[in-house]
This record gives sequence, C-alpha cells and structure tokens, in this order.
Amino acid sequence: MENYLVVIVVVVFALIVIGNSVRVIREWERGVLLRFGRFDHIKMPGIRLVWPIIDKILIIDTRVVTMDVPKQEIITKDNVSAMVDAVVFFQVVNAEFAVTKVENWVRATSLQAQTSLRSVIGQSELDQLLSEREKINLSLQTIIDEVTEPWGIKVTAVEVRDVTLPDSMKRAMANQAETERERRAKIINAEGEFQAAQRLTDAANVISTNPHAMQLRYLQTLREIGTEGNTTIVFPMPIDIVESLKGMFENMKQSGTE
Repeated sequence: MENYLVVIVVVVFALIVIGNSVRVIREWERGVLLRFGRFDHIKMPGIRLVWPIIDKILIIDTRVVTMDVPKQEIITKDNVSAMVDAVVFFQVVNAEFAVTKVENWVRATSLQAQTSLRSVIGQSELDQLLSEREKINLSLQTIIDEVTEPWGIKVTAVEVRDVTLPDSMKRAMANQAETERERRAKIINAEGEFQAAQRLTDAANVISTNPHAMQLRYLQTLREIGTEGNTTIVFPMPIDIVESLKGMFENMKQSGTE
C-alpha cells in the first residue's frame, strides 16, 4: 500500500513539474529566458520547455502598440497656449533589451513621448503647428526613436492628433482670415480693372490711327442696339459735323435778321 502511495506522489509531482515546464509561445510573442537570474537566450514561438526553479521566462509581445499621449497644455514659440495630444505607434524589436535595459518599457516610452511632445511643440510656432503637421510628426518620431532604441523599442509613427486653441485665439484667427479674403478680393478686382483699362487704351489707339475702324464700330453698335428691341436709336455724330451745322444755322440767322 505504501508503495502505491509513493508512486502516486511521484506521478503527481512529475505532472506538476512537466506542467510548469511547458510553455506555449504564440506567433507574436518572444520568451526571454533567465537562468539563475541571468539572461540565457530568446525562446521563439512554439512549445518550449523551461526548467522549474532554475529558469524564469518572461513573455514579450512584439506587436505594434498604439499608445495615447495625454492632452497637455503647451506654450508655442510665439507664446500661444494650446492643448495638444498625440498618438504613438511602437513595437519591441529586441526582447532582450526590453527586459534587461529598462524596468517598464511601455511606461518609459509613454513618458518619453510626453516630454518630446512638449519640447517639439514649444520650439514651433502656431502657424507651423497648424500647417506643417507632417514635419512635426517626423521630428517627434525621430527624437523618441533615438531615446527608445537602446531599450529595443522601435517607434514606427507619431501623429499629433488634436490641437485646441483658446476662444480668443480662434476669434483672432477668424478675423485674420476674413481680412485676408477681403484683401485678395480687392487685389483681384483691381487687377481686373487694370486689364480692362489697358485693353480700352489699346483699342482707342487702334481706332485713332484708322478712321474706318471708328465707322465699323458705329455700325456694330447700331446692330447691337437693334437686336435688343429698342424703339429709339441714337446715332453718334462726329463733333466736326455738329460744329459745321452750328455755323450754318448761325449764318442763316444773321441773314434773316438783316
């Protein structure tokens, strides 16, 4: 009877040991094996055996992590206060460094992203923040990636997601935009008037050098008036003819009085 109990205890102990020794590492994971507290090697995906007591395995997820950078108030280079937040995409490319070089790689990357966001936005003007978003994103990615590279972390992208301005600044920007639109409209109208005046000057020069062109212009004007259904037609008359008629009437008047 005692022999059976011993066998049962041994079998149960063996099952416990085997159960604790078998690890299943999924495709997107890497196992960092520590033997007697020192790094030994990386376990790849699949069924892996780990010695109890002497070995410890840490599972690291190598998929891309999407992390929100909390919204924070930042003063830009031109002294404008804005609420800015961002999103960071990163992943572990070296599981060994992620375990041995930094205590908590997710928290460390988050804090570095917040610090870098404040630094880059503080060195940029408001117009750059609004119009050169891609340039700022690239600068943030480069800065954060340089810091996290020794930790085995690769920053794949950084996006400034939202920029919230004070109401007073929004009103000022709206007034500026309205003023700019009015300025452009006035410039366009002035250019149109200048071009029209230039064309009229050219036409007047052509007509002054060719009397027949004036006659053709008269006929064209009469044709346009006739197509509009007007009942009254005004014929333009040269000034020299009018003066001749005026002189003739004056002579006739003088002859009658005599």
